[in-house]
Amino acid sequence: MLTRRLFLAGGTAITALVLGDLRGSRPTSAQGRSVNLYSSRHYDTDEALFAGFARSSGMGTNLIEATANELIARIKSEGRNSPADLLITVDAGNLWMAEQEDLLVPVNSEILKSRIPEALRHPQGRWFGFSTRARVIFYNRDRVDPAQLSTYEDLATPKWRGKILMRSSSNIYNQSLVASLIAVHGTARTEEWLRGLVRNFARPPEGNDTAQIQDCAAGRGDITLANTYYYARLAKSENPADREVVEKVGIFFPNQDNRGTHVNISGAGVLRHAPNQQGAIAFLEHLTTPEAQGYFSSGNNEYPVVAGAPLDPVVAGFGDFKADLETGAVKFGQNQAEAIRLMDQVGWR
Repeated sequence: MLTRRLFLAGGTAITALVLGDLRGSRPTSAQGRSVNLYSSRHYDTDEALFAGFARSSGMGTNLIEATANELIARIKSEGRNSPADLLITVDAGNLWMAEQEDLLVPVNSEILKSRIPEALRHPQGRWFGFSTRARVIFYNRDRVDPAQLSTYEDLATPKWRGKILMRSSSNIYNQSLVASLIAVHGTARTEEWLRGLVRNFARPPEGNDTAQIQDCAAGRGDITLANTYYYARLAKSENPADREVVEKVGIFFPNQDNRGTHVNISGAGVLRHAPNQQGAIAFLEHLTTPEAQGYFSSGNNEYPVVAGAPLDPVVAGFGDFKADLETGAVKFGQNQAEAIRLMDQVGWR
């Protein structure tokens, strides 16, 4: 279901079902038109980002929420009549799909180029990453000595036979991880790795990232891969059962002795037919401010991309780690089709 929220210059949010488009219904402010955001980030805490932009810019925002695929299809269908200024989504693979449909335009902003690391933005400025999420190894503390853990590559070795829990290959987080390995090792070696990984599955893939961590705690397998912010949510939960999961499951950052741990992005790009392109760029630049970076960190337990931005205390408690900023997020999209083909070929369902 598509939902719409209006964030006025005063910071007030109004929510309603979207029955039409946004043209003719934009709130206005002293400094001009609002910015229309199409977002697949379904986090209530993002409201603070929108309200902060309204306060600092005098421009309100309109928000349409749906999945990345739904939003991309909607923008294509709307064509030149689209009211959307910005596409906001998770995973570089989704941004790449929007780029391939020629929906995003280059943005030349010294603020964005100076604050966002090169590996976390499109080389021509078609999209920019504003937060990162690390895909790490989680392990059952009673069954695994962390000294046994090392790299993603090691997960395909026989010592993990029947011990790995994994979600479906249709999940774009897994697709991007495989795409990164293709960039590092090439197709043939990645296919070999995938065959070993699938042989090591403890059960057929099922569930989301949270379910993988919970199943690991329950002993349905010994190790799994998931994004760090799911673990942080469990740690912060008021449900004792969730906190018990965290007590039973440890976190490990792989590949610290070479390229670093795979990190993906949550990012955004300005749309080709944006009615308020300058407002859209201003919004992107706002997302690099200390205030906004703090919301990414504390609001959804993500890692900020701007150097010096504070970490959420729970996330900081996971420890420092080396992130893979050599591979480059743009390659996750470029190698996506090949990643999906290989995953299907080796029987990862």
